[in-house]
Amino acid sequence: MSRLSSLWNCVTVCSMRQQYHFRRTERGLLAWDVHRLVALASKLPIEDVLLDDIRELDETFWFNHEEQTPTCRRIAEHAKLMMETDLRYPIILSQDGRVMDGMHRVCKAWIEGRASIPAVRLSGDLEPDYINVKPEDLPYDRA
Repeated sequence: MSRLSSLWNCVTVCSMRQQYHFRRTERGLLAWDVHRLVALASKLPIEDVLLDDIRELDETFWFNHEEQTPTCRRIAEHAKLMMETDLRYPIILSQDGRVMDGMHRVCKAWIEGRASIPAVRLSGDLEPDYINVKPEDLPYDRA
């Protein structure tokens, strides 16, 4: 395992808040545990991906659930996360190139005028950790 991927795995899983990647499909709302995604992706090769190739920049990403209205406070919360993120850590893309982790990093890179971002791409379709579970009903670290 490379030094960066080892560091990435530890920093993200050891200190990262519990979060999930959501995707609505014909099967319903699917959710993947991002800690599991990081562990799976930590050994994959890192590539540079053009920001123009990241479709989510032009889609509703964080506010695509009925419960998530884009209020000013919620937008500001995401802006704060963008400012705090570290662009040294690669984003995680699904097999078809969709962002599964790292959209705050993508946005920060775009704001900074970068053309690309480091990424790892999963080679297969991963079964979700949860199917048709509301985001607020998933287990989160509650400190």
